[in-house]
Amino acid sequence: MAEKRTVAILGASGYTGAELLRLLAGHPYFEVVAVTASSNEGAAVADLYPALAGAYPGLCFGPTQAAQADGADLVFCALPHGASQKLVPEILPRVGHVVDLAADFRLKDPGLYPTWYGAEHTCPELLAGAVFGLPELDRKDLAGARLVAAPGCYVTAATLALAPLVGSGLVEPTGIVVDAASGVSGAGRKLAEATQFCAVDEDFTAYGLLNHRHTPEMEQAIGAQLIFTPHLAPMNRGILATCYARPRTGRDESPLEVLAEAYRTEPFVVVSARSPSTKATLGANTAHLTARRDPRTGWVIAICALDNLVKGASGQALQCANAVMGWPETTGLPLAGLAA
Repeated sequence: MAEKRTVAILGASGYTGAELLRLLAGHPYFEVVAVTASSNEGAAVADLYPALAGAYPGLCFGPTQAAQADGADLVFCALPHGASQKLVPEILPRVGHVVDLAADFRLKDPGLYPTWYGAEHTCPELLAGAVFGLPELDRKDLAGARLVAAPGCYVTAATLALAPLVGSGLVEPTGIVVDAASGVSGAGRKLAEATQFCAVDEDFTAYGLLNHRHTPEMEQAIGAQLIFTPHLAPMNRGILATCYARPRTGRDESPLEVLAEAYRTEPFVVVSARSPSTKATLGANTAHLTARRDPRTGWVIAICALDNLVKGASGQALQCANAVMGWPETTGLPLAGLAA
């Protein structure tokens, strides 16, 4: 049995932080020793999230400062965009490894940050060494990595659906359409008019038209030029990404077979002829995929469903952490979703 390793979570009071705590409660090798939350400093985890009371009866949120992570074997940063790049340079020399759930270290080109995030990157020298943490595609670089940038839900869903099709040369790497819908938890726990119950219930709306900030991450991970339109769906959790691409001339392979072969040995990817459902992924670190070729219009369609808080955030980060530590990636992670 592996020796217990200590974990700190910075920004642990949000949905992704709470999901990390839920998953880590069942992890045999990680022990949570510190959690921080600037907006809930001093509060008990059990008071903010009663569902976690059985696992963390005495744990309280501390201030979000680098010192809170001192000596931890691994630190998860579940902070808003921009906060990690201010803290990580100070944290890295003091801890073993950092897994960042924000977008602060995902883009390799620092010149993209002003365009898509509205500000210069404050520590661009760290970008080249940060490992993009989608294990199904980047596993070889994760072992022992000091800094991991785990992609979020939209990027993970689109990349899992499209990367094997683009990488195999089956589809053209331009003119790809990613049409995706997310549950409200993807917007985070912070109160906002657009995510209040009366605004979301009985509604379905597109947002971030032509300029959503995750577009360059998708293009970097997939290796293709695309247009991305996200939608907000009236559900708590889930992502459903429907992706459209044109097949290359002379390529007539089944896209479903290409996906099945690409993920044949991947425990957290299910490829089948079934149309993916967000509810089938609820609570699991498993993504469900399918694909079709339409002989009438010539389009290839690839669809991915996943839980935006698990495989799309906290579960993915924990999968990366397992890989960093040299443990089986499935350790402490649920393969099966809730059936009802």
